[in-house]
Amino acid sequence: MNAGFKHYYRRSTNAFALTLSLFAMVFGLFWLGWILYTLFIHAIPALKSTVFVQNTPPPGEKGGLLNAIVGSLMMSGIATCIGTPIGVLAGTYLAEIAPNHYLSKITRFINGILLSAPSVVIGFFVYALVVAKSGHFSGWAGVIALTIILIPVVVNSTESMLRLVPQTIREAAFALGAPEWKVITLVAYRAARSGILTGVLLAVARISGETAPLLFTALNNQFFNSDLAKPMANLPVVIFQFAMSPYDDWQDLAWAGAFLITLSVLAFNVVARILIRNKNARH
Repeated sequence: MNAGFKHYYRRSTNAFALTLSLFAMVFGLFWLGWILYTLFIHAIPALKSTVFVQNTPPPGEKGGLLNAIVGSLMMSGIATCIGTPIGVLAGTYLAEIAPNHYLSKITRFINGILLSAPSVVIGFFVYALVVAKSGHFSGWAGVIALTIILIPVVVNSTESMLRLVPQTIREAAFALGAPEWKVITLVAYRAARSGILTGVLLAVARISGETAPLLFTALNNQFFNSDLAKPMANLPVVIFQFAMSPYDDWQDLAWAGAFLITLSVLAFNVVARILIRNKNARH
C-alpha cells in the first residue's frame, strides 16, 4: 500500500510539473506570437521600395530608412570586427592558457559584470569618456559602445565552448609533439568553432537592436553619412524617435524599421540554432 501510494504520488507530481511547464511554454509563445503578429500587420504595408532607397524624411514628407540601415550595418559590422578577435582571444586565455590564474578569475568576474550591466550604463560611460571629451556625437562612439557590449558575450561563449573540448584530444596532440599554439589553433579551435561562431552570432543579434547606447553616442543624422567621425543615423534610434512622433509617415517607417531588426535577429538566432544542432549531431 505504501509503495503504491509513493508510485501514485510520483506520477501525480510529475504530471503536475509537466502541466505547469506546458502552460508556461504556451503562455510565453502566446505573447511572442502576439508581438510578431502585431509587428507584421503594421510593418508589411509600410515595407515599400522607398524604405531601402531614400533617407529618413522631415515631418510630413515621404522617405525611407537608407541612411539608418547603412549606419546600423557600419557600426555593428565594425564593432563585430573589433570585438570578435578580442573576445575570442580573451576566452582562449581563460580556457586554455591560464584557467586558474588570479588574472583569469578577475577577468571572469569583470566579464560577468559586463554581461549583466544595463546597456544604458555602457552608453553613458562611453558618452562621458568619448562624446563629452570630443564635444560631439559620432559613429565611432557608437562603435565603442557596441564593442563593449559584444565582447563579454564572445568571451563567455568562447571559454564555454573550449572547455567542452575533451582534454584527451589535446593530450593526443601534445603526445605527437605539437606546440601549445598549434594545439589551440588546429585542435581546440576546430573542435569548438561551431560553438564559438554561434556565440558571435548571438552577440551580433544582441547589439543590432540596442537603442540606449547609440542614443548617448552616435545619436542620429537625418542625412546620409558614412563618416564615423560625425553623428550617424541608425535603426534603433530612428525607430525610437519615429515611434514617439505624432506623424503617421514616421510611425510607418518605425514599424518598417522594427520589422527589419526583428527579421535580422531571428535570422541570427536561427543560424545559431542550426550550428548548435549540427555540432550536437556530429558528437
